[in-house]
Amino acid sequence: MDAETRKLLDPRTIARAEALGMNARFIVEGYMAGEHKSPYRGFAIEFAQHREYSPGDDVRHLDWKVQAKTERYYIKQYEQETNFVAHLLLDGSESMKYASAEISKLEYGKMMAACLAYLILHQRDAVALGIFDEEVREYLPRSDNRDNLFKIMDRLAGFDPVGGTRIAPVLHGIANQVRRKGIVIVISDFFDDEEEVLEGIQHLRFNGHEVIVMQVLDPCEIDFPFSGMVEFEGLEDLPLIRTRPSQIRKSYHRAFEAFQEHLRAACERHKCHFVSLRTDQSLDEALANYLAFRKSTSG
Repeated sequence: MDAETRKLLDPRTIARAEALGMNARFIVEGYMAGEHKSPYRGFAIEFAQHREYSPGDDVRHLDWKVQAKTERYYIKQYEQETNFVAHLLLDGSESMKYASAEISKLEYGKMMAACLAYLILHQRDAVALGIFDEEVREYLPRSDNRDNLFKIMDRLAGFDPVGGTRIAPVLHGIANQVRRKGIVIVISDFFDDEEEVLEGIQHLRFNGHEVIVMQVLDPCEIDFPFSGMVEFEGLEDLPLIRTRPSQIRKSYHRAFEAFQEHLRAACERHKCHFVSLRTDQSLDEALANYLAFRKSTSG
């Protein structure tokens, strides 16, 4: 039995995946109840057209009659498939491990990705998952099969960060490889070269993808509430810094606010939806931002 199989069968990983899925379902269905109905118009499920099979397509939709006649594989495409494919990209780099309270940025990002995956599959659209640091470490190809949800939860629950951050190559890779226009949702703290990241976003937009940027931050990174003499331990091979926060608080706030505003303004320029998330913010609030955006773009 190889290491990957052992990991998938590990009872703790299975338990974490099940808990993640249950929490996502509770949050999504709780939010969607009552006045919060589906943000999409009604789905039709009639057959629409054939298209040639490509790796990652759900084999349940293969048309075997056409294959028998043509000796080529074609997928039956239904009306709901024409809505969208969402590519969830979660930053799994070491900087996402930071947590000033109980929940780290990575844990919050995992839960957000789980909620979005549940919502998208529940709406009968397709979702793909990528977890990256300097490159894509985990990938599940697009599928509209709801049974794929546990695989997504399993990959999310079992991932532990070890590497640095390089977002831009991941975005360029998606832009180059994914031909069908869809939605790319990037969940990250975006502690990386800003200009390179923005070039990656621009590449996706140029190729016709909608892009949603979800920046996940810890409240202490925003508020910088530290006092006294503090040692800041660097992540991703950054050095240890010993300083008095009171002496650098003003300059820190200026630099951090400029960083956030630059990202926000660039997203606006490229017609991307920017969502700023704090790990002390309830997930249903974060989900509301996503749903409001989808409602405004789905006609």
